[in-house]
Amino acid sequence: MESTEDMQMLSFNIILHAGNARSNAMEAIALAKDYKFSEAREKIQSADQEFAEAHHVQTKLLQDEASGEKNDVTVILVHAQDHLMTAMTVKDLANEMIDMYEKMKSLEEKQP
Repeated sequence: MESTEDMQMLSFNIILHAGNARSNAMEAIALAKDYKFSEAREKIQSADQEFAEAHHVQTKLLQDEASGEKNDVTVILVHAQDHLMTAMTVKDLANEMIDMYEKMKSLEEKQP
């Protein structure tokens, strides 16, 4: 069983990396809006790296629980999971918006 302090640190690590991922995804949208698609895709890659870090922490908690360790579900852990899921949604939408802006640019270029 993780101590309260350990659980808080794990939760804050998820929040940190999820927040960084969300910020990268939002920056990707802004870059795509300016038709800077390669830079936008780089921001998505940075978001993916942050997600990997957050998922590493999350996986540890899941493995511990699966092996029989009981951990208290704290409000901060629920908050961390909420941050992670929200950030994942923002990244998914960012990918869709990058594709949309690429299409828009292509259509604009075809107009006389």
